[in-house]
Amino acid sequence: MSKTTPVIPVAKPWMGLPEIRAVKRAILSGWVTQGPEVAAFEEEFCKFTGAKHACAVSSCTTALHLALMAVGVRPGDEVIAPSHSFIATANSIRYCGAVPVFVDISPETFNINTSLIEKAITGKTRAILCVHQLGMPCDLESILRIARHHKLKVVEDAACAIGSEILWRGRWEKIGKPHGDVACFSFHPRKLLTTGDGGMITTSHAKLDAEFKLLRQHGMSIPDTVRHSSQEMIFESYTRLGFNYRMTDIQASIGREQLKRIPRVVEKRRRQARNYMEMLGGIKGLGCPEEPAWARSNWQSFCVRLPEGCDQKRTMDYMLRACVATRRGVMCSHREPAYKHEEWVCGHGKKMHLRCKLLRESELAQGRTIILPLFHKMTVADQKNVSKSLSIACQQAQQVVHDMKRQYK
Repeated sequence: MSKTTPVIPVAKPWMGLPEIRAVKRAILSGWVTQGPEVAAFEEEFCKFTGAKHACAVSSCTTALHLALMAVGVRPGDEVIAPSHSFIATANSIRYCGAVPVFVDISPETFNINTSLIEKAITGKTRAILCVHQLGMPCDLESILRIARHHKLKVVEDAACAIGSEILWRGRWEKIGKPHGDVACFSFHPRKLLTTGDGGMITTSHAKLDAEFKLLRQHGMSIPDTVRHSSQEMIFESYTRLGFNYRMTDIQASIGREQLKRIPRVVEKRRRQARNYMEMLGGIKGLGCPEEPAWARSNWQSFCVRLPEGCDQKRTMDYMLRACVATRRGVMCSHREPAYKHEEWVCGHGKKMHLRCKLLRESELAQGRTIILPLFHKMTVADQKNVSKSLSIACQQAQQVVHDMKRQYK
């Protein structure tokens, strides 16, 4: 790696003076924990997504935990989900004392294979936790049809999907309206909208929203905003075992500015995705992500499947030496050491550990894909450098495999 050439990062938040001014506003107001900025952010997020209710929280992980609790997931229940997702998806199920039932993915979209869901439903199944992986909308229409038939709740892990859209009854609607019972977003720095960390829960159900807002603040009966605006003393009570899952007003002030940027960010990401599709077309055997006709991704991440003989780690090492950072494709939770000890079910009810033949596509995707750099201020020249680096890396990696085979003949 050159000491003078900067590495092209996988992701880079787009922040500037508007966010700095917003933080200054929040700090000078004297109210820096959950307060009026959070309330305004929630209202603006509803307008953007088309949701009826929104509840800001400390992360998407806490959002998923509250969502599953609120829709009735209890210890001993089962929740159907993909293993091929960031580990928070599976962990949120375990936080409820429930058991994740892992279903394989479709290799074209990296999203849950809906044709396998019904086979995984048992008398213990309470909900389906579907993921809009890397920003690509999953097949909500099929998932909801199955869920309604079996009277199951649907929680959308929309961590990556701010600004993504789905064709719903002839109209393009944003992910997060939501179409299931609840949708959960992440504002981690790798997302298109970041507050440093943080999350949002959207729902169409007023009772669920009230539950989220109760549980995120220790089960406190009266919000701080009500107590502080009252002309007389009000004593709060703690009616439920709740959590400290609040978002601060400093974070929310940043989120409000970031939300204004999303239309421009998504528009550019879609151009960048088209660029990659064209630039990478000449790499024989490389698999690019596929966007169904009914989906519009925000292209939070651009994940490619490497050609045969193109070793994942060797390719990534070659690219890093060429000053291009990459990331391994999406993890499989069932293969992580933590899930040697945590309870989970593979597909049709078999208890497994670290591997499962029914999760073949998930395991192949983890080992054969890489995520390429993509961020708002990335230039066409940057994308050309990434594409060239990947092409050379694949050639070199394949040559190593070829030489090794010749050596052992």
